Amino acid sequence: MELHMPGVVPEESQQAHFQLLIPNKWKNEKHKPICIHLAGTGDHFFWRRRNFIAKPLLKDANIGSIILENPFYGLRKPNNQTRSNLHNVSDIFVMGGCLILECLVLFHWCERNGFGPLGVTGLSMGGHMASLAATNWPKPLVLVPCLSWSTASAVFTTGVMSQSINWDMLETQYFSDGQYRERLSKMVTVIDDAFSAGQSFIQNFNQSLQELKEDISDTRKIHATENSNTCGDKYEAQGICPQEDSSIFLSKSLKNTKLDSENLTIDAKDALSQKVAIETEEQSKDSGSTLTNLMKFILPLSAQSKTDKIDITKTNWWEREALQFMRGMMDECTHLKNFSVPFDTSLIIAVCAKDDAYVPREGCSSLEDIWPGAEVRYLDAGHVSAYVLHQKLFRSCIIEAFERAKKIYENDVGEGLKCDITYEQLIKRYDKNIQ
Repeated sequence: MELHMPGVVPEESQQAHFQLLIPNKWKNEKHKPICIHLAGTGDHFFWRRRNFIAKPLLKDANIGSIILENPFYGLRKPNNQTRSNLHNVSDIFVMGGCLILECLVLFHWCERNGFGPLGVTGLSMGGHMASLAATNWPKPLVLVPCLSWSTASAVFTTGVMSQSINWDMLETQYFSDGQYRERLSKMVTVIDDAFSAGQSFIQNFNQSLQELKEDISDTRKIHATENSNTCGDKYEAQGICPQEDSSIFLSKSLKNTKLDSENLTIDAKDALSQKVAIETEEQSKDSGSTLTNLMKFILPLSAQSKTDKIDITKTNWWEREALQFMRGMMDECTHLKNFSVPFDTSLIIAVCAKDDAYVPREGCSSLEDIWPGAEVRYLDAGHVSAYVLHQKLFRSCIIEAFERAKKIYENDVGEGLKCDITYEQLIKRYDKNIQ
């Protein structure tokens, strides 16, 4: 990831760490199955996957394993991060991009060393990351995603995990900057369309990012100039002159102003002042240390959280524009419909929990519809109980999927393993790009 987007990945997360478990002697030298195991939420280091999944697979089915450490986890956790608490929404996208690319590198390495058939699996978040990685591999690949579904958007907007997100801060950031808000509002006609706005923002990310950087830069210059002048009691707290209402802070006058966009009228007092009131205190100097470089380009300086938490359990919480925008961005980046269909869907066995409150399936596309030919099995359990009690079932599904691959592609293993670029050439290209 650092090779393609320098500066986006924290320094501590740039180098990938993994463990390789293979038998001392393969039962069949022409059949050397290897499965990559990706970590679920909170699964730091290697011991859980090594002891609960990898070692039993090696003992029972002679299947080797590569246990890959997630970015932002374990040996790759940034120094200023507490446990599994990612600082930014963008860190999830960075993590996914890293894992996809790192899995591809490991698949190529396995092929060059004569391993195969290949597979990838994971539990919960690891299962979805495994699905994303599989969509980018143009050859037959065993895929066993466990306790995941077709998109991550529901996990963070309707599932149990949504309660752990600081929605107050995200909504504040969304509304706090006038220029930022104006740019996004051009993609929004009514509140429900913020979902599409999030998709459009990601689809045109390079252009949107550049325009936002220019707007925010200009706005900050205006604010710095006008902050030194006295503009009357009404605007003194924000340092804004009436003639220039383009500060990165929300002005007091906006609280009682109605915004009219074609036929849409929004009471800003209800929508903004009650839920995303902006404090005028000076931002802490070290608050930017918790942001990735990607978010530093986007977030306004005035983004601060307030004391009261947003109650997303209310019946009208889904109408919040910031949450819809979040859902649109998440779907655009994580929905499997936006990625290629794996080469052979008959090698996919997905395991889901019927009563999964962490990964809701209601309102989401079915895996069977997205990947025709894939098999989905359901456990009569919840997310946590399935993780704790059904490790044996997860292993049996992995073994069964590898047996399918052996029957179908037994004669193809080891074919066409030449790589167009050597490891030394890749290192030279990397060094050249970071200089």
